Amino acid sequence: MSEQVDDATLIERFPWVQITHDSKHLFRGWLDQKLLINCCDDCSTFHHPPKPVCPDCWSSNLTPTEVEGKGVVFLAMHLHQGSPAPDVDYSKGPHPVVAVELEGLGGVRFSSTVIDCPVEDVVIGLPVELTWIERYGAPFPVFRPRPTDGGGE
Repeated sequence: MSEQVDDATLIERFPWVQITHDSKHLFRGWLDQKLLINCCDDCSTFHHPPKPVCPDCWSSNLTPTEVEGKGVVFLAMHLHQGSPAPDVDYSKGPHPVVAVELEGLGGVRFSSTVIDCPVEDVVIGLPVELTWIERYGAPFPVFRPRPTDGGGE
């Protein structure tokens, strides 16, 4: 689906963000509910947010690569006020905003929110996985707590 969406339509689908030539692959991936993170074809380094060159080796040979989206909350904030957004009601309590360090990507972090979890449980170190909700009529990546196997090591 996303390969067939032209730039103008992509901008119409995501009116609340500034889409650039460097980031358009990220949002095209969202339309297919895929999280695409740039990977350098020369040094295999992943990086986010999207940039025109690899921050490690300066190569412009980059490939948007689908990632699994499992990780751990690296930073957690509980916002008590902010810009209006669908499904965000500050009168009911704080809204969690997190930076998740994605597994296997060398320290790459992705910012979003956590759903299906009491806000007091959204803390640094919480294992999470990618899921999708609809926001402004388009897919939006969020995280939810990862089920634990309960078996330990």
